[in-house]
Amino acid sequence: MHSEKIRISAVKYANTYPFIYGLTVSGFDKKITLSTDHPADCAAKLIRGDADIGLIPVAAIQSLKEYHIITDYCLGAYGKVRTVMLLSNCPFDEIRKINLDYRSKSSVNLVKILARNRWDKEFIWTDTTDKFDFINIPADEGVVLIGDQCFEYENRFRYGTDLAEEWVKFTGLPFTFACWTANRKLPEEFLDEFNSALRTGVTNIPAVVDMYGKSGVIRGDDLNKYLTENISYILNNEKREAIRVFLYYLIKLQANQTF
Repeated sequence: MHSEKIRISAVKYANTYPFIYGLTVSGFDKKITLSTDHPADCAAKLIRGDADIGLIPVAAIQSLKEYHIITDYCLGAYGKVRTVMLLSNCPFDEIRKINLDYRSKSSVNLVKILARNRWDKEFIWTDTTDKFDFINIPADEGVVLIGDQCFEYENRFRYGTDLAEEWVKFTGLPFTFACWTANRKLPEEFLDEFNSALRTGVTNIPAVVDMYGKSGVIRGDDLNKYLTENISYILNNEKREAIRVFLYYLIKLQANQTF
């Protein structure tokens, strides 16, 4: 067993505020080494062994040699999530090319799964980097954008498709974007305490909004609505089934992409 503190990588977006709040208010953050990262970086840290636990995109689960989904909580949605969007200045049917947000694996794979299985459409896919100008794209292009910047940028585009809502229409299931995952077995006592700290945040959204709602991109009432109406935190059986179904489509997608 490692004697040093367990290293946890959380997502650096507003949807994670309740978790950060719970870890901080409970004092659990003193027992761990906590970092906040883009979803893709959470996954990379866990895969490399630079973290022991990550709030990782579900698309990254299959890249781990060993994985344990360890808490009762996740980042999920039963309809519009508002922070995983396909945005464009042309109607959906006129989009020819889609620029993919470099910050997340799940959302990039989700849009590809929807294109093939729900929309029956072929797009040109382009990966982006942190240098990419997401706002000024050609008229016949779309952009998949995740996180708080969706709130920031949505008014700069004429059309938007919410990818979580599209998944719900396609499968009848909620979507699970990320779940707390460990790359090795951890002591039960630690996991119980971790779960309890997360619960403190998820069950105290007004206090979370109070603490974080004055800074950042999503504030006040917008933040309260987002955390209570758009994000769904409980990792229930439906969300576990959603992970299973998503990974099934992901494996099919990857098999078709391998020539």
